[in-house]
Amino acid sequence: MKLSVIIVNYNVCYFLEQALLSVRRAVEKLGQPVEVFVVDNNSADGSVAMVRARFPEVILIANQDNPGFSKANNQALRRATGQYQLLLNPDTVVEEDTFRACCDFMDAHPGCGGLGVKMLDGQGHFLPESKRALPTPAVAFYKMFGLAKLMPKSRTFGRYHLGFLDKEETHQVEVLSGAFMLLRKAALDQIGLLDEDYFMYGEDIDLSYRLTRGGWQNYYFPGTRIIHYKGESTKRTSVNYVFVFYRAMVIFAQKHFAPGRAGLFSLLINSAIWLRAGAAVAERLLRRAAPLLLDAGLIWGGMYFLKTYWERNHKFVPGDYPPQYMAAAVPAYIVVWLTSTYLSGGYDQPTRTSRIVRGVAVGTLLISAASNFLDAWRFSKALIILGGGWAVVALVGRQLLAHFIKYKNLRLSERHQKNIAIVGSGAESQRVRQLLEAAHVSARVIGYVSVGEEAVLEENSPIHQFTNSPLGELRQLADIIRLYALNELIFCGKDLPASQIIALMLSLPADPPVAYKILPEDSQYIIGSSSKDAPGDYYTLDIELNLNQPQKARAKRLIDLLVSAGLLLLAPLLIWLQPNKTGFLRNCAAVLLGRRTWVGLRHTPGPARTVPAVVSPADAANSAAPLTEVTKRRLELLYAKDYEPGMDLTVLWRCRRRLGQA
Repeated sequence: MKLSVIIVNYNVCYFLEQALLSVRRAVEKLGQPVEVFVVDNNSADGSVAMVRARFPEVILIANQDNPGFSKANNQALRRATGQYQLLLNPDTVVEEDTFRACCDFMDAHPGCGGLGVKMLDGQGHFLPESKRALPTPAVAFYKMFGLAKLMPKSRTFGRYHLGFLDKEETHQVEVLSGAFMLLRKAALDQIGLLDEDYFMYGEDIDLSYRLTRGGWQNYYFPGTRIIHYKGESTKRTSVNYVFVFYRAMVIFAQKHFAPGRAGLFSLLINSAIWLRAGAAVAERLLRRAAPLLLDAGLIWGGMYFLKTYWERNHKFVPGDYPPQYMAAAVPAYIVVWLTSTYLSGGYDQPTRTSRIVRGVAVGTLLISAASNFLDAWRFSKALIILGGGWAVVALVGRQLLAHFIKYKNLRLSERHQKNIAIVGSGAESQRVRQLLEAAHVSARVIGYVSVGEEAVLEENSPIHQFTNSPLGELRQLADIIRLYALNELIFCGKDLPASQIIALMLSLPADPPVAYKILPEDSQYIIGSSSKDAPGDYYTLDIELNLNQPQKARAKRLIDLLVSAGLLLLAPLLIWLQPNKTGFLRNCAAVLLGRRTWVGLRHTPGPARTVPAVVSPADAANSAAPLTEVTKRRLELLYAKDYEPGMDLTVLWRCRRRLGQA
């Protein structure tokens, strides 16, 4: 057996399908015996069924739990018999000659224990982690505190990603990426398999280091390229990633460094963990809160101007308003206006002025009504009404300005469609269009670019219709992008080899920017990624779920808050009905803080599942026999598809004795 390919999968069926299709083509080009393993870590997205149906040649290991990346790889490595053994991520696409080129390189370099290749993101940009150095305390310090990013080509500060080494030349390196790690079986037999102390991240650094300690060389080889989307498991801005990744670095230091160096490394790592985690949380909060904070500032500034004007020209009793007006009353007004605007959909996209007006109007009525009962805080009805008017102007004006800067027009409520062209045959382009329509993608399909030689650019073809005439040939692709102002290209994997798709990504000009996606052969998924730091995304035949609609989500959150507050008030009585009394109080607090929801999808993975749920709609089903997992998921899908806020109250009543469950 020349080569063993091992892919560990966890809930990324859409990536796995595309990876296996590219592997199949690369195996054909190699022309030597190859075995392919897929180790599935208890995925719930149909990955196992897909592999069995579409790839009968694959050796499938279906785990009943998630033992982690290292253990799963080792399961296959213990069975693999190939002279060379490739650890490959499921969110990758290999070129047709990748296996042949890499095996030839290994044959020509008998001292090579591990090989990595040139990796590109979904937009064709080079991924610097294709080549790395050992994360010594100094290298780690420069990386974690930003010096490596500031001076990437420095031999001192840029060692983490070896930015001073030419990415187009072959080099000996210290660390290989676990996304594509070709290993010599003889080397693995000598140094051992992956260290199972690493659940995820760090195992590639550990194995690379042990290879060099064992007398083998690791090489970076740019003679072939792969796409690495960085899928669901690699969301690098998340707090969870920060903790898991840097904790893995601590394990590495304690294992391989002398006690003194390991202690220093651990101190640096732990400092970086809290700094990076804090920065990630702050960035996320700031992004979400920025529009609200900007609106609050605009309203406050306008209210200050109105107050000053009213004092000088219209106040019945001359004199200034007390300091608490601007310090306390106006901030309270702003909170009410912005909250009611948010609940009325004023921050939903596309923006509708009517929602903003409705939200501010409701808020103004609430403020006016509340001020009648608070004599000490009753300042001026006129200022409340004028302030409401200014709030509408400020909120609409800010959104108009942002919209104009981005789209160069003032049509706020207009849905902005992407202009898409398909690169492939007429038959496959028709299939792409059908998939986009079925998935309700807001896009305008301009047409398709033929991969044959018979295409002729149609000067009079309408750009807002999908016609049977191609837009042009591949050689005209750059001109077609500019002519039709394209935002996205979809490549048909059935008509274009991966090597040609990658070559096109690299050859097309960066201006204007265009997003790239791929439809694998006979697949229902259109896959792509917007940048090297973004996880891959995809279009597929998803069912429209009421649960995902902003209005329903707000109503659900409001019910969660009211129910939690009511349960806490009645806790002295209700707690005696709960088998798990501590869990009941903990759940009430968690729902209030937004960390849990009372009713949700406990058995269904996917984008609809946002926060953990206390109970599932399946828990409320009347059934004499225990429900299967498939039945539970179907019930949850029906709940999500037809969701109305009243459903939560019904489920909670039926599950009233289970509100303390974990």
